[in-house]
Amino acid sequence: QVHLVESGGGLVQTGGSLRLSCAASGGTFSSSDMGWFRQAPGKEREFVAAISGSGGRVYYTDSVRGRFTISRDNAKNTAYLQMNSLKPEDTAVYYCATRRLLSTSLLYTSTLRYDYWGQGTQVTVAS
Repeated sequence: QVHLVESGGGLVQTGGSLRLSCAASGGTFSSSDMGWFRQAPGKEREFVAAISGSGGRVYYTDSVRGRFTISRDNAKNTAYLQMNSLKPEDTAVYYCATRRLLSTSLLYTSTLRYDYWGQGTQVTVAS
């Protein structure tokens, strides 16, 4: 069983930065894609970014591309989401997720493709 724990959320002013971490235990971390998602109040959970098991492939949703950077340290079984130039519309609970299946040539954006989820960390961007 894979266990994911997010940290690093908080309150930040518009234009500020935060770095989220996702510590994984169990499973084969370096062989599994990781994804970051977010859910704002009253909205569905949405894809933010994904990274392949090796870290060689990344993908972002359009609204964060150029501002957010996803990365991973397989030696530490940890994935990261560096968030810069934050906007009020980035306010949400952020979740990391991973897949049970091994990395393929594709990165997935659907929540249905991810099998294990963390508990989430709140990010609030004040205007």
